[in-house]
Amino acid sequence: MGAAVLAAAGTHAAAPAADAQPRPAIRVMTLTSPAFPSGGLIPDPHTQRGRDVSPPLAWSGAPDSVKSFVLLVHDADAAAGDGTDDLLHWLAWNIPATATGFPAGVPAGAQRPDGMRQVSVSGPYYRGPAAPATGPAHHYVFELYALDVPVNVAPTGMTPAATRAAVLAAMAGHVRGKGVLVGRYQRPAP
Repeated sequence: MGAAVLAAAGTHAAAPAADAQPRPAIRVMTLTSPAFPSGGLIPDPHTQRGRDVSPPLAWSGAPDSVKSFVLLVHDADAAAGDGTDDLLHWLAWNIPATATGFPAGVPAGAQRPDGMRQVSVSGPYYRGPAAPATGPAHHYVFELYALDVPVNVAPTGMTPAATRAAVLAAMAGHVRGKGVLVGRYQRPAP
């Protein structure tokens, strides 16, 4: 997953041809949540123990060239598949360029009326954290990407892992801004 995201962010691009135009720098954006500070604990309502309600999010600092946003939420401490990926808690793409955040509780559904599409490891919705009570708290990484194109990947018809890979591949070379928010969670001991 790490290499795919780096490639999508344009950090592992091949050397440009002599006549190629340089790409604009990737702008650092601010991504926050009033529900928890970066590095803080994610409150129960936004976890599987609670109600699986997506947390409110706000972002700023997007470049003028943005045509859509992609939000990737994953558990960096939970290996998935063959161990080269991690657990997908939410992938939302084709978020309108005019958006500056989400309220708490984004409704489920593969495609929203505004064109946004979404998926998680278990369906077309936000899947809250559920790290086990044993071991350390897990890190849930919220990554917001500002793109200079919309992403033409269908929200249905593939596995969540294949959809994630297709969205990341479609982002390659089109990332113009990025913001990151990290929350931690661990289920209480029984």
